[in-house]
Amino acid sequence: MPEPGYYGQFGGSFIPEILVATFEELVQAFEQAKADPEFWNTYLKLMGSYSCRPTPLTYAENLTRHFGGARIYIKREDLNHTGAHKANNVMGQGLLVKRMGKGRVIAETGAGQHGVATATMAAKFGFDCTIYMGEIDVQRQRPNVFWMERLGATVIPVTEGTRTLKDAINEAFRDWVSAMDDTHYVLGTACGPHPFPEMVTWFQSIIGLEARRQVLEETGQLPARIYACVGGGSNAMGIFSGFLDDDVELVGVEAGGRGLETGAHAARLASSDASLGVAQGYKTFFLQDDDGQMKETHSVAAGLDYVGVSPILSHLKETGRVRFSAATDTEVVDALSLTIRKEGLIPALESAHGFVQAFKEAPTLSHDDVIIINQSGRGDKDIFTVADAFEDPGWKQFIRDKAKEYDAR
Repeated sequence: MPEPGYYGQFGGSFIPEILVATFEELVQAFEQAKADPEFWNTYLKLMGSYSCRPTPLTYAENLTRHFGGARIYIKREDLNHTGAHKANNVMGQGLLVKRMGKGRVIAETGAGQHGVATATMAAKFGFDCTIYMGEIDVQRQRPNVFWMERLGATVIPVTEGTRTLKDAINEAFRDWVSAMDDTHYVLGTACGPHPFPEMVTWFQSIIGLEARRQVLEETGQLPARIYACVGGGSNAMGIFSGFLDDDVELVGVEAGGRGLETGAHAARLASSDASLGVAQGYKTFFLQDDDGQMKETHSVAAGLDYVGVSPILSHLKETGRVRFSAATDTEVVDALSLTIRKEGLIPALESAHGFVQAFKEAPTLSHDDVIIINQSGRGDKDIFTVADAFEDPGWKQFIRDKAKEYDAR
């Protein structure tokens, strides 16, 4: 029997002794919840009444006609409450926090969607909430910071290291060590020490369970391929979970940044730049140098520029069950623009990575084939970044005028 928390050689729980009792409590609470059908039923009821689930599976008729190959369907996690798949995990962990009798939650966030979802959950359940966010991400995702604070969360910009997601995770763990008796760390992706990879995947599996049922009802067949962006891996594991036992090709798309050859990317499994290591409590592939120091990453999408990746995805890559590719910033912006114009949908920059690879491959498939793209979030959060990428003159003028208004007050 494999040791709990391991997926092949990946995973584990490499934590300081001071956190051992806290993790034992969490593992026990999670195992009890998993074994209790009423807990899952309560979760499904909450997601239905509060978070608008099930989210639709939308046939992208115009994109299908444009590419002339496979029929393209889009799983609409952007219509989940708070605008992304992140709510699935945080609402589940919120129910677990109530079960454990704790009153405070902390979280890390990159693009801000997990932070908004955690702050929303805390407001719903009445928890105190602190969100750690890299200073760079605070600057480029200011609208999400605004909503986190309005929801009652304290947002702490992290000024150490690269000032992005990796450093936000480090700060959240430091907080947890000092306040673990009444605090739960709502880790946002399928990474970290056991039981987080399994737990986040379990809550996110609602995506794949819905998508499998929906595609069979809509088309009478399983998809040929499923595409999902990959940062830490939560949305990918969510939709992949529904199809792991089927003859369906699963494709994860990482952040290619300025190009894999430049080193300015965040591709752990689609490049040769990552190596096996242990950091932030678990064992997986990290972008690190020969001394084990984490490298700087780059992506136009704040939610994908993480140095590590889910140990479950590392195992699925090693066993050949999931194929990985990377999409560059330029390709992502182009795919986003095409999706907006053709379908009236605005994917998050993170999600648009999955669209890039699907668009490359759809024309090579038959019209008898079906593919699904997981639109893990909506793109209105990215308006500053996207407007800059499009070099929109009207937006630039709007920002100048708004700045003058503030200066005049």
